[in-house]
Formats: sequence, structure tokens, C-alpha cells
Amino acid sequence: MTEAPSFPRPPSRPTIRRLSGHVIDLIAAGEVIERPAAALKELVENAIDSGATRIVVALRAGGTDRIDVTDNGCGMSPVELELAVERHCTSKLQDDHLVQIRTLGFRGEALPSIGASARLSITSRTPESDTAWCIRVDGGVITPPQPASGPVGTRIVVTDLFFATPARRKFLKSARVESGHAESVMRRLALSAPHCAMRVLLDDKVLFDLPEQSPISRAASILDTTPDTLIPLDEQRGAVRLSGFACGPARTRATGSGQFILVNNRPVTDPMLRTAIRVAYRPVIERGRFPVMALHLKVPLERLDVNVHPAKTELRFADEAEIRSLVIGGLGRALGHGSKGGGGIHASFAPRSSIVYPPRPPEPRETVTSLPLQTTLPTASAPQTPQAASRQGFAETDPAFAPAARAPQQPEALDPAFPLGASIAQVFDTYILALAPDGDLILVDQHAAHERLTHERLREQYASGGTLRAQALLLPEVVDLPRREAEALMARAGDLAKLGIDLESFGPGSVLLRSVPALLGAKDIQGLLKDVADELAGDPDLDAANTGSFAHHLDAILARMACHGSIRAGRRLKPEEMDALLREMERTPRANTCSHGRPTWLRLTRRELERLFGRVK
Repeated sequence: MTEAPSFPRPPSRPTIRRLSGHVIDLIAAGEVIERPAAALKELVENAIDSGATRIVVALRAGGTDRIDVTDNGCGMSPVELELAVERHCTSKLQDDHLVQIRTLGFRGEALPSIGASARLSITSRTPESDTAWCIRVDGGVITPPQPASGPVGTRIVVTDLFFATPARRKFLKSARVESGHAESVMRRLALSAPHCAMRVLLDDKVLFDLPEQSPISRAASILDTTPDTLIPLDEQRGAVRLSGFACGPARTRATGSGQFILVNNRPVTDPMLRTAIRVAYRPVIERGRFPVMALHLKVPLERLDVNVHPAKTELRFADEAEIRSLVIGGLGRALGHGSKGGGGIHASFAPRSSIVYPPRPPEPRETVTSLPLQTTLPTASAPQTPQAASRQGFAETDPAFAPAARAPQQPEALDPAFPLGASIAQVFDTYILALAPDGDLILVDQHAAHERLTHERLREQYASGGTLRAQALLLPEVVDLPRREAEALMARAGDLAKLGIDLESFGPGSVLLRSVPALLGAKDIQGLLKDVADELAGDPDLDAANTGSFAHHLDAILARMACHGSIRAGRRLKPEEMDALLREMERTPRANTCSHGRPTWLRLTRRELERLFGRVK
């Protein structure tokens, strides 16, 4: 028989005692200031709240050795300086209710927390004062304000961060890692305040120097792109507004570092919002890739709780479902404009550049033939007359080049309602060469483009049907799950039934599976069900059809069907068939990428051609 383990008894009954003010400050400092980037964030937020129009930040060793923040804001008087380094003293709350919070900071903990664990110096001057004042705090020890020289505004210098808490300093990462976190913080804050010029130096090297800018110019600077490649968003639902700018599906990253989210001008890293972004982009980007964007949500103050975490990067919404729906719908509509010209993926050897979507063109004329779901195409182009052959010159000797059997068109003669222009040739029996109304050359991958068109038609068929046809199992399967996940599945049993998944409860932690979607078949259905259960348990408000697991499996089948039912590479097309494909792309959502996330068309501008030939730099 195994003996129960014995635990040593304490020598005496422990007693509760009151912690000293210094220990309390150190504990608070650990909550608010977890690394140099967190201290930097608090200081720059204070500078923005002060009304500054110019902020200069200088860091050494990622902020571990020194953080220097200078602004031209409203400044502080000597009395305010003394209050600023006391805990829970703030100028940003005008009452005792944590509801109408309009500033980035409001807790009154940042400066005392920094002063408790580092050496802090604050020099500040108000417009009414003829001199600046300086206060110092070293490891919690305050030196009263002294007269100093300095312009209107505030300069805060933090050195030897965490010298008073060596355990925290020991666990800091390398200077390179801490610098990366600091840069990320500054880019998010720069995006939140385009009206404010910002200059950031890291070890005496300029990280970025941004002037006062418009929102789109600041977004382009932070996202490292140009304004004409950004898709604008402006959606309103009741009192909630979604605005900002997103890159097209061809511009993605391996991580979510290119996603910038503001809520009432506050940079946040809210997991619910990131999930909504992922759902919106799932149909148009490769699995494992992350979109690039700068989104701004305006939410009534009374419907938002920002006092969730000391770092103020997490929020609670009064109606998460409304916010999630707005983000998914707004991004989906912005991405659903199709190939509307003016952008595309420029062929200047930047395959991940973004797509611009100008206004939706009108429906094509009735004389243009629309491609059916399963297009039957001829195996050879129409015979050409000797006159047409003579116009083609050397091209007739190259079997890879198949000119269209018609006279070339001038750009000014093309209909501007069709931004992808008119086809002029087929290259390698795989790529369509077209001339856009503005004179740019358009290259289209005929298989990738038609694959997307077919995929979208299959999607529409599924969406219009409302439910997926179910395939009953000869022998129902018992699927064992953690209790929480099984309950999450049964809570969505009605939704799952519409998707062809018929479930019954089979005791605690188990469900009985009676049918599966006929489109998916029974292959690894248990794995699918477990993945869906995991997502539903993690986000109970998520609709079953929007879980990544189900959508991925279903979309993979649709994409496979679309691939097999599309025009193949190597198929010779007639001019009218090539034009019909272009017209269909112009009015089909998400036609800029194929079902696998690859581009379907490229744009080659005159300037890019001249650069390739060395005419311009």
C-alpha cells in the first residue's frame, strides 16, 4: 500500500502583515513596467495626451540603459511634478467614474512605477512659466523639484531600468530583442497620432523620422508601402465605426506583426479582433499567412472597458458579436471588389505588393460573352489571314507567342469601364497579355484566374443552398472530447446540422456522430470535429461555419473542384474568350488571387518598363 506523502508543517501559524509602501510600489512596477518597451509606451502616451505635436525618442540598448522622451506639450508646474511621481495621481480623470476615458493614459501608475525600479528624471516647463523645473526619483527616493533650463514641454530620461529590481533585470532579453519590442510600440503609437511628428533614434541611429501627416500617409509609412496600394475602409453600424486601410491579399507576412489595430485611437492587441481579421481574410490568402492593415474602431465610450489590464492593451466590448461582425463584414466587402484595375500586382519584381481597388465598374456590355462554370474551349486559335500574319512580323516564328487575330488597339480607344483592358496576345498558351485603357500592360495567368472564378461560383452555390447535403454514416461514430469542448459542440448542434454534421450527446465528454457533409466525406471527420470543437470552446460566440477547421476543409474541397474545372495552362484561347475572362475577373470578388493565394494578374507600367530598359532610375 502506497503511503500518502507527508508535507512539513510550518513552525508557527503565519500572520498577515501590511506591506511597506516601497514593496507595494515595486509590485505595482512589475505589473505596469514589464520591459523597456512598456516604459516607453507609457511615456510616449503621456506625451501624446499632453497635446504634443512633436515627440523625439532616443534609446540605448533597446531602452535597458536609457530612454529619453522629449515633447512640446503643455508641460507641468512644480506642484504637478511632485504629484506626477505619486501613485494614482493623474490629470486625465475628471470624475470618479472609469467610463468617459478619452486619453491613452489614466491610471496614474506609470511614472511612480518607473521611478520605483529605475532612475527617473523629469524636466518640464509650462507656457506660462519663465523657467523649467526638474524632479528626480531614484529607486523610489524622490528629490524635490529644482529650477532647470528647458523649452516648453517635457523631457523624461530613464536610466538603469530595473536596477532596484535585479530579478526583473536579469530576465530581460538581449538588446536586439528589446529594441524590436520598442520599435513595435513606437510604430503603433505613431499610427495612433498622425497629427504628431515623431523621430525615433536607436543607439544614435534614426529608426524613423515622420512629419505631421494625413492618416493615409501615416498608415503607408508604418505599413512600409505607398498610399495608392492601400484599400480604404469606412463602415458604420449604429454608433460604431470601422475605418482605416488594408493591403490586398497579395501582401501578407509570416506573422501578425503587420496588423495594427486602434480602438478610439488606442493601440490594442485584442485577440477577438485578430480572430475577426483572420476570418475575413481566410478565403483570399494562403493558410499560415497574415494580412497587413491599419484598422481604427470608434466605439462609444460607455460601451467599452479599457480598465482591464495595467498595460491597457486589452479591452472589453459591451457587444463583442457586433464588433466582430462589423470587422469581418467590412473587410470582406473591401476585399470583394475583384480586379478593378488601378492596381493589380505590379510586375516590378515585388510579388508581395498590395492591390488597389478603385470604384466598381459597371456590368459589361451584353455583347461580351460571360464564361460559364465549366467552359469548353477550343484547342487551337482561329486561322489567320495572310494580311494578319504580315502584321505580326517576327512573332509568327515563335510558337510561344500567339497574337490575337485582330488589329492592335490604341489605349485611348479602349473602354475605361474595363480596367483590365483588351487582350492582345497569349504567351506560352498560359498567360494572357492585355492592354489597359491607361496604356499599362496586364499579364493574366489564365488557369489561376479561371480557378478563382470557378471557386467563387461554387461558393455562391453553397451559400445560396443554405445547408450542405448530409451523408449518413452506416455506423454512427462516438467521438470523445474534453467536457468543455463537447458542450461547445452541442451548444452549436443546430448550426452544425446545417453544415451536414448531425450530432447527439453521448454522455459527459462524448458526442455521437450520425452524418457528415457529403461534400467532405468521412475522411478524418473525427479530426475535423475535434478542431471545430477546439475553436468553438475558445470562442463560444463564433459561428460553427466560420471556424477555421471547417472552413479550411470545405474550402479545400471547393478549391480542388475549381482547379479541376478550370482552364488549364497550355490551352490556346480565342481573342473573345480572353476578353470574356478579363470581363469576368473585373466583376468577380477576390479575383486578384487564385484559390491558393497566388496572384492571378500583374501590371507592368510604362515607368517600370523604362526602368527595366535603363531609361529611368
